[in-house]
Amino acid sequence: MALKVVILAAGKGTRMRSNIPKVLQPLAQRPLLQHVVNTAKQLDAETIITVIGHGADQVEQVMQGQNLVYAYQLEQKGTGHAVQQAIPFFGDEDTVLILYGDVPLTAMSTLEDLLSLVDDQHPLALLTINLDNPQGYGRIVRNTHHAVQAIVEQKDASVSQLQITEVNTGMMAVKGAHLRQWLGQLSANNAQGEYYLTDIIAACVNDGFEVHTTQPQAEIEVLGVNNKQQLQDLERQFQRQLADNLMQQGVTLIDANRIDIRGELKAGMDVSIDVNCVFEGKVELGDGVTIGANCVIKNAKLASGVIIYPFSHLEDVVMGENASAGPYARLRPGTDLGADVKIGNFVETKNAKIAQGSKVSHLSYIGDTVMGQDCNIGAGTITCNYDGVNKHLTQIGDRVFVGSDTQLVAPVVVGDDATIGAGSTITKAVPAAELTLSRSKQLTISGWQKPVKKAK
Repeated sequence: MALKVVILAAGKGTRMRSNIPKVLQPLAQRPLLQHVVNTAKQLDAETIITVIGHGADQVEQVMQGQNLVYAYQLEQKGTGHAVQQAIPFFGDEDTVLILYGDVPLTAMSTLEDLLSLVDDQHPLALLTINLDNPQGYGRIVRNTHHAVQAIVEQKDASVSQLQITEVNTGMMAVKGAHLRQWLGQLSANNAQGEYYLTDIIAACVNDGFEVHTTQPQAEIEVLGVNNKQQLQDLERQFQRQLADNLMQQGVTLIDANRIDIRGELKAGMDVSIDVNCVFEGKVELGDGVTIGANCVIKNAKLASGVIIYPFSHLEDVVMGENASAGPYARLRPGTDLGADVKIGNFVETKNAKIAQGSKVSHLSYIGDTVMGQDCNIGAGTITCNYDGVNKHLTQIGDRVFVGSDTQLVAPVVVGDDATIGAGSTITKAVPAAELTLSRSKQLTISGWQKPVKKAK
């Protein structure tokens, strides 16, 4: 017996008004479908069968490398018809879990509870929820003994059935043999003219089985997305959920409603994050890290005591203990800063390895550079690393002082303890412990007249 997950992802999503299939619309910068696939993988599903139709090529391209099996629903004839396309991929002894590609935030613990209800005596279990406003949902019809009898879709429900607040989420777990049998009994004799998956509930009851149900901890777990407004609403709810989790771990958020996590954020103790910060990819913050307002941080590892001042952008960056960057710093991929390194305002780095205690405080570009310890790089310094075709390396030793407005034309080596005078253009190796500078002679031209604007 194995777990097979069927994800229904064939819908067009017309109300999205987008050329992108609905299941590929982004939630926290990941496709809706990716969230569902990630959950299925956490459940150790042997096979993840994704039923696709509209935009199938796009879905396969975006989801390549995910080890998915695809079934194709070329005509949209309802949820029952969609699951029928997956029949070749599950066996009689399998347990089949049915999920939806546009319902991204179901907790793994909820699905584990659902799966635990299925056995040989109870071949079908259903995830339901009670809603204050059940409009649009199929109603769970129970008998006087509170046993589930059927699911009635909104358009087919009677006046009394419309008063029911317990509704179908669409998610269920079913034994393979019974699912195959009940799918074969489906009829399109209903208001929509479609094959409803929900009709298998009545078939299960008619065969003498009791349908077990469970409910999620929170409504967000079963919320689907049909248009951009719902997508935005779910984004905000999800982001608030992530923010609450951070605060429960001890992170200080200046405003929990103004943070976006679009990946994985791990934080140590006494971390503080100001407003309007965005975290993408994998970000790890050590103890005592402070992030200023309006920062974007992607794929970064910041050691304890790091300070990121406001309006800074970091991507593919490593920073050592008590290092700092910003405000308005841009640390690009390949930046590796040692302990106590200072990157100041309007400084850009790329492929730069800077050792402990060095400072680049103002208005500079440091690219394709290896810099030693305790260097001081003056304002307006540029490593001229690109000749128009290839990138070249600048090597700066320990305790080097570089004066303001200096250009280091790579490839070039600057020795330990060297001093470079302000305004220099360095094209040759700089010897250790010496002063090097390159300037034209300062001249004053007596009697020089400023140009005067000619009359029209």
